[in-house]
Amino acid sequence: MKYIMAIMMSTFFLATGFAQKKDFTKSQDVDPEAQKVLDKVSKKYEAYKSIEATFSLEIEIPEEPVDKQTGKLKQQGEKYNVDLSSYSMICDGVKFWVHNKQNKEVQLNDPPEEGDDEMMAPQDFYSFYKKGKYLYALTNAIVEKGVPLLQIEFKPLESDSEYSKIRMTIEKKTSAVKRIKVFSKDGSRFTLEIQNFKANKEFTNTDFTFNKEKFPDVHIEDLRF
Repeated sequence: MKYIMAIMMSTFFLATGFAQKKDFTKSQDVDPEAQKVLDKVSKKYEAYKSIEATFSLEIEIPEEPVDKQTGKLKQQGEKYNVDLSSYSMICDGVKFWVHNKQNKEVQLNDPPEEGDDEMMAPQDFYSFYKKGKYLYALTNAIVEKGVPLLQIEFKPLESDSEYSKIRMTIEKKTSAVKRIKVFSKDGSRFTLEIQNFKANKEFTNTDFTFNKEKFPDVHIEDLRF
Protein backbone atom coordinates (compact mmCIF):
# COMPACT_ATOMS: atom_id res chain seq x y z
CA MET A 1 0.00 0.00 0.00
CA LYS A 2 1.40 3.36 -0.94
CA TYR A 3 1.11 6.27 1.47
CA ILE A 4 0.78 9.28 -0.79
CA MET A 5 -1.36 12.21 0.14
CA ALA A 6 -2.17 15.28 -1.88
CA ILE A 7 -4.76 17.96 -2.21
CA MET A 8 -6.71 20.17 -4.57
CA MET A 9 -9.00 23.07 -3.75
CA SER A 10 -11.51 24.33 -6.28
CA THR A 11 -11.76 27.80 -4.74
CA PHE A 12 -10.41 30.64 -6.86
CA PHE A 13 -6.82 31.83 -6.57
CA LEU A 14 -5.47 35.32 -7.16
CA ALA A 15 -1.98 35.16 -8.58
CA THR A 16 0.36 37.66 -6.94
CA GLY A 17 3.70 36.69 -8.43
CA PHE A 18 5.86 33.90 -9.79
CA ALA A 19 9.38 32.79 -9.00
CA GLN A 20 11.67 32.65 -12.00
CA LYS A 21 11.88 29.06 -13.18
CA LYS A 22 15.21 27.36 -13.91
CA ASP A 23 16.18 24.19 -15.68
CA PHE A 24 17.26 21.86 -12.88
CA THR A 25 19.03 18.61 -13.69
CA LYS A 26 20.71 17.51 -10.44
CA SER A 27 20.07 17.75 -6.70
CA GLN A 28 22.58 20.59 -6.25
CA ASP A 29 20.55 22.75 -8.64
CA VAL A 30 17.65 23.36 -6.23
CA ASP A 31 16.05 26.77 -6.00
CA PRO A 32 17.64 28.57 -2.99
CA GLU A 33 14.44 30.54 -2.33
CA ALA A 34 12.45 27.31 -2.17
CA GLN A 35 15.02 25.82 0.19
CA LYS A 36 14.69 28.79 2.55
CA VAL A 37 10.93 28.27 2.71
CA LEU A 38 11.26 24.52 3.24
CA ASP A 39 13.88 24.97 5.96
CA LYS A 40 11.41 27.18 7.85
CA VAL A 41 8.71 24.55 7.44
CA SER A 42 10.99 21.76 8.61
CA LYS A 43 12.20 23.77 11.63
CA LYS A 44 8.61 24.59 12.59
CA TYR A 45 7.35 21.01 12.59
CA GLU A 46 10.48 19.41 14.02
CA ALA A 47 10.08 21.63 17.09
CA TYR A 48 6.74 20.03 17.93
CA LYS A 49 6.71 17.08 20.32
CA SER A 50 3.53 15.79 18.70
CA ILE A 51 0.87 16.84 16.21
CA GLU A 52 -2.79 16.10 15.63
CA ALA A 53 -4.57 17.12 12.45
CA THR A 54 -7.78 16.52 10.59
CA PHE A 55 -7.60 16.53 6.81
CA SER A 56 -9.45 15.86 3.60
CA LEU A 57 -8.12 13.50 0.95
CA GLU A 58 -9.20 13.53 -2.68
CA ILE A 59 -8.17 10.64 -4.93
CA GLU A 60 -8.52 11.07 -8.68
CA ILE A 61 -7.92 7.98 -10.81
CA PRO A 62 -8.52 8.10 -14.59
CA GLU A 63 -11.93 6.76 -15.67
CA GLU A 64 -13.05 6.30 -12.06
CA PRO A 65 -15.27 8.47 -9.83
CA VAL A 66 -13.40 10.90 -7.60
CA ASP A 67 -13.00 9.47 -4.11
CA LYS A 68 -13.25 12.04 -1.31
CA GLN A 69 -12.46 11.11 2.27
CA THR A 70 -11.76 12.79 5.56
CA GLY A 71 -9.26 11.60 8.12
CA LYS A 72 -7.32 12.27 11.28
CA LEU A 73 -3.58 12.13 11.89
CA LYS A 74 -1.79 11.65 15.20
CA GLN A 75 2.00 11.70 15.20
CA GLN A 76 4.66 11.65 17.89
CA GLY A 77 8.23 11.02 16.84
CA GLU A 78 8.30 7.82 14.78
CA LYS A 79 4.85 6.81 16.00
CA TYR A 80 1.76 7.72 14.00
CA ASN A 81 -1.89 6.89 13.45
CA VAL A 82 -3.60 7.82 10.18
CA ASP A 83 -7.31 7.05 10.20
CA LEU A 84 -9.46 7.30 7.06
CA SER A 85 -12.95 6.01 6.33
CA SER A 86 -11.65 3.14 4.19
CA TYR A 87 -8.44 2.20 5.99
CA SER A 88 -6.10 3.15 8.78
CA MET A 89 -2.32 2.97 9.21
CA ILE A 90 -0.81 2.71 12.67
CA CYS A 91 2.84 2.56 13.65
CA ASP A 92 4.30 2.31 17.15
CA GLY A 93 7.87 2.53 15.88
CA VAL A 94 8.28 -1.27 15.99
CA LYS A 95 5.13 -2.63 14.35
CA PHE A 96 3.14 -1.31 11.42
CA TRP A 97 -0.55 -2.12 10.93
CA VAL A 98 -2.62 -1.42 7.82
CA HIS A 99 -6.33 -1.93 8.46
CA ASN A 100 -8.52 -2.39 5.40
CA LYS A 101 -11.91 -1.68 6.94
CA GLN A 102 -13.99 -2.82 3.99
CA ASN A 103 -12.25 -6.19 3.72
CA LYS A 104 -11.97 -6.56 7.51
CA GLU A 105 -8.30 -7.36 7.16
CA VAL A 106 -5.18 -6.12 8.92
CA GLN A 107 -1.67 -6.51 7.56
CA LEU A 108 1.04 -6.45 10.22
CA ASN A 109 4.50 -5.57 9.01
CA ASP A 110 7.74 -3.91 10.01
CA PRO A 111 7.75 -0.10 9.81
CA PRO A 112 8.77 1.30 6.40
CA GLU A 113 12.50 1.81 6.25
CA GLU A 114 13.96 5.24 5.67
CA GLY A 115 14.35 5.81 1.96
CA ASP A 116 11.48 3.52 1.01
CA ASP A 117 9.97 5.39 -1.93
CA GLU A 118 6.76 3.35 -1.85
CA MET A 119 5.87 4.44 1.66
CA MET A 120 6.11 7.89 3.16
CA ALA A 121 5.44 8.31 6.88
CA PRO A 122 3.77 11.54 8.07
CA GLN A 123 6.96 12.98 9.53
CA ASP A 124 8.68 12.55 6.14
CA PHE A 125 6.48 15.19 4.51
CA TYR A 126 8.43 17.93 6.24
CA SER A 127 11.91 16.65 5.49
CA PHE A 128 11.87 14.50 2.34
CA TYR A 129 13.35 17.37 0.35
CA LYS A 130 16.62 16.96 2.29
CA LYS A 131 17.33 13.48 0.92
CA GLY A 132 18.59 14.65 -2.46
CA LYS A 133 16.01 12.66 -4.44
CA TYR A 134 14.03 15.65 -5.72
CA LEU A 135 14.62 18.88 -7.56
CA TYR A 136 12.43 21.66 -6.23
CA ALA A 137 11.60 25.27 -6.99
CA LEU A 138 9.33 28.02 -5.76
CA THR A 139 6.85 28.24 -8.65
CA ASN A 140 4.02 30.46 -7.50
CA ALA A 141 2.84 32.99 -4.94
CA ILE A 142 -0.93 33.22 -4.55
CA VAL A 143 -3.62 34.55 -2.25
CA GLU A 144 -6.47 32.29 -1.19
CA LYS A 145 -9.28 33.73 0.90
CA GLY A 146 -7.00 36.56 1.92
CA VAL A 147 -4.16 34.27 3.02
CA PRO A 148 -0.81 34.61 1.17
CA LEU A 149 0.48 31.21 0.05
CA LEU A 150 3.63 29.89 -1.59
CA GLN A 151 3.74 26.88 -3.89
CA ILE A 152 6.80 24.68 -4.28
CA GLU A 153 7.00 21.92 -6.88
CA PHE A 154 9.19 18.84 -6.55
CA LYS A 155 10.41 16.71 -9.42
CA PRO A 156 11.93 13.26 -8.73
CA LEU A 157 15.45 12.76 -9.98
CA GLU A 158 14.96 9.04 -10.61
CA SER A 159 13.43 8.38 -14.02
CA ASP A 160 11.64 5.26 -12.81
CA SER A 161 9.74 7.12 -10.08
CA GLU A 162 5.97 6.60 -10.24
CA TYR A 163 5.47 10.30 -9.50
CA SER A 164 5.87 13.04 -12.07
CA LYS A 165 5.79 15.83 -9.49
CA ILE A 166 4.62 16.87 -6.04
CA ARG A 167 3.19 20.30 -5.28
CA MET A 168 3.27 21.67 -1.72
CA THR A 169 1.27 24.76 -0.74
CA ILE A 170 2.54 26.64 2.32
CA GLU A 171 1.20 29.58 4.29
CA LYS A 172 3.71 32.37 3.78
CA LYS A 173 3.40 34.00 7.22
CA THR A 174 3.22 30.89 9.41
CA SER A 175 5.22 28.33 7.35
CA ALA A 176 2.32 25.90 7.89
CA VAL A 177 1.71 23.25 5.23
CA LYS A 178 -1.76 23.73 3.80
CA ARG A 179 -1.88 21.23 0.95
CA ILE A 180 0.14 18.51 -0.71
CA LYS A 181 -0.76 17.30 -4.18
CA VAL A 182 0.90 14.28 -5.77
CA PHE A 183 0.84 13.77 -9.55
CA SER A 184 1.36 10.17 -10.65
CA LYS A 185 2.62 9.26 -14.10
CA ASP A 186 -0.48 7.13 -14.71
CA GLY A 187 -2.66 10.25 -14.50
CA SER A 188 -3.80 9.73 -10.91
CA ARG A 189 -3.89 12.69 -8.54
CA PHE A 190 -3.83 12.59 -4.73
CA THR A 191 -4.69 15.75 -2.82
CA LEU A 192 -4.45 16.24 0.93
CA GLU A 193 -5.56 19.40 2.69
CA ILE A 194 -5.07 20.18 6.35
CA GLN A 195 -8.34 21.27 8.00
CA ASN A 196 -7.43 21.62 11.68
CA PHE A 197 -4.08 21.38 13.41
CA LYS A 198 -2.97 21.03 17.03
CA ALA A 199 0.60 20.78 18.30
CA ASN A 200 2.12 19.23 21.42
CA LYS A 201 -0.93 17.24 22.46
CA GLU A 202 -0.45 14.47 25.00
CA PHE A 203 -0.86 10.94 23.61
CA THR A 204 -0.64 7.48 25.15
CA ASN A 205 0.82 4.27 23.71
CA THR A 206 -2.69 3.04 22.90
CA ASP A 207 -3.03 5.86 20.36
CA PHE A 208 -0.36 4.15 18.27
CA THR A 209 -1.37 0.50 18.64
CA PHE A 210 -4.00 -1.46 16.72
CA ASN A 211 -6.72 -2.49 19.18
CA LYS A 212 -8.06 -5.88 18.09
CA GLU A 213 -10.76 -5.76 20.78
CA LYS A 214 -12.45 -2.94 18.87
CA PHE A 215 -12.45 -5.05 15.70
CA PRO A 216 -12.93 -8.67 16.82
CA ASP A 217 -14.03 -9.86 13.37
CA VAL A 218 -10.88 -8.75 11.48
CA HIS A 219 -8.28 -11.16 10.17
CA ILE A 220 -4.68 -10.20 11.00
CA GLU A 221 -2.05 -11.33 8.51
CA ASP A 222 1.47 -11.17 9.96
CA LEU A 223 3.85 -10.36 7.09
CA ARG A 224 6.96 -9.83 9.20
CA PHE A 225 10.06 -11.93 8.57
